[in-house]
Amino acid sequence: MTDPLIPRRDLDFLLHDWLRIEHLTAQPRFAEAGRETVDAVLDLGEQLAVKYFLPHYKAADIAEPRLEADGVHVLPAIGTAMRHYAEAGLFSAGFAEELGGMSLPYVVCSAVFADFAAANVAAAAYPMLTVANARLIATFGSPAQIARFARPQIAGEWFGTMCLSEPQAGSALSEIRTSAVADGVDAWGARYRLTGNKMWISGGDQDISANIVHLVLAKVAGADGKLPAGTGGLSLFIVPKLLEGGARNDVTVAGLNHKMGYRGTANCLLNFGEGGGALGWLVGEPGQGLRQMFVMMNEARIGVGIGAAAVGYRGYRHALAYARERLQGRATGSRDGPPVAIIAHADVRRMLLQQKAYVEGALALCLYCAALSDAAQGEAELLLGLLTPVAKTWPSIYGLKANDIAIQIHGGYGYTRDFDVEQLYRDNRLNPIHEGTTGIQGIDLVGRKLLREGDAAMAVLGLRIAATSAAARGETILSPLASLLDNAWGQIVAAAARLRDIGGAAALDNATAFLDAFGHVVMAWLWLDQGLAAARLGAEDRDFAAGKLAACRYFYESELPLVTPWLMPVIAASTVHIAIADDQF
Repeated sequence: MTDPLIPRRDLDFLLHDWLRIEHLTAQPRFAEAGRETVDAVLDLGEQLAVKYFLPHYKAADIAEPRLEADGVHVLPAIGTAMRHYAEAGLFSAGFAEELGGMSLPYVVCSAVFADFAAANVAAAAYPMLTVANARLIATFGSPAQIARFARPQIAGEWFGTMCLSEPQAGSALSEIRTSAVADGVDAWGARYRLTGNKMWISGGDQDISANIVHLVLAKVAGADGKLPAGTGGLSLFIVPKLLEGGARNDVTVAGLNHKMGYRGTANCLLNFGEGGGALGWLVGEPGQGLRQMFVMMNEARIGVGIGAAAVGYRGYRHALAYARERLQGRATGSRDGPPVAIIAHADVRRMLLQQKAYVEGALALCLYCAALSDAAQGEAELLLGLLTPVAKTWPSIYGLKANDIAIQIHGGYGYTRDFDVEQLYRDNRLNPIHEGTTGIQGIDLVGRKLLREGDAAMAVLGLRIAATSAAARGETILSPLASLLDNAWGQIVAAAARLRDIGGAAALDNATAFLDAFGHVVMAWLWLDQGLAAARLGAEDRDFAAGKLAACRYFYESELPLVTPWLMPVIAASTVHIAIADDQF
């Protein structure tokens, strides 16, 4: 397949027919983002993804980043792709015009990004992190910090990273030991010297940008030299690779992490302060680092979801093309005649429809959340907070499952390097871990969103689900699904009430099971909502609409019934996995 990216018709359906993003232009900041502009940017993104990202997909997997005396070197083709991405204004597209941007809605930028992630997710990681880094600085930084450290990233000249994890503290951020000691004040604010180690830093070093801006979580040492305990003591610092005048900051690459996928993304262990302290500038006030970093982490969580959906989507398109071309076996019930394409076999058709339901649903979920981000107030803000753990987790799990199915459809060829589907699986396997594992997302959903922040967001979601269900009852083909959705949502509400009754740490014991069920109900709602949009399409889109409705029906018949068993341990407050002794595993 020469172009295995997201079909343009699907992006148009999601943006215009379903989400109806034209209403965003009612906001003054998006006034220039009309249909003509959106379509032009989508066209440009697809062209660049095909021309500059897709061709080195396999080469970047083979020629991994290498660490030499002068730093980390990556495949030169990635640098070429980044230059074209920057020249097209895609780093800046989602920023306000006063920052050098195009003021495009985040949902449009996300749809464009999906094509780049489908083409080459490892290369696409560089702009994804850079844009999120620049947005954080633009949100919390001083005017001088924005001018010095955000603007070059918005232009695509410098790249950015997020430095949270440490060798001894992966997701346990309260255990961070990187320290910061005050070192005066200059034009960019309060200056500190940082000492410590950061692990798993994507884009931590490379030779394709003029500079790298690290956003580093660290703790400010007290007068006694001790670090504050807990996450409340975390502060955020801007730590560039190169200082004013081009001198190297005290940041050293201690090693590269060699992953099974995403190999084109340089993933580094960084040491700060081996020579006396890396210079960094405090963002905002001390102790606000984790709150600030959540801006970048939440954007990255949606970005990871989009990447997972896109990689799964590409696997689906490869599997579909292969199933149409591969001749094997004869038509069911026939002993004679020529071999038929394997798409004629019932089990292959089932797997293809399963893939379609997963990847098209995952992309819809992420774009829905991106559209909520554009609204960014009131009900939309509440709902976005509730759905962000799902937007990260559901595509990561089911995009990967779609890639697994793609290998199965390819048969023996699927796990050879001659076909892309084995690499797509390896690339996507990282996403259930990126930006917080599935278990951590479950704890976030239950511990923070349900127990700590109250019922308001759940009430908003419940009203939107009820509205979709009510509308579906007016469509003959969708009406039977409405009651199934209502019943499933009722189970979620009952399970959420049960978790509140249990309360405390015990409510988190089955948080992942609740996340599994909650995510599937959210996906069922979004599929039914898309079904309504598909039913409104004209005769010229008959086959496209029928495909959407078939995927919707499949999800309700084969996937939604899983919600009940997933919720059983939640309702029962199961402790079997807690009670088993360590030596009994």
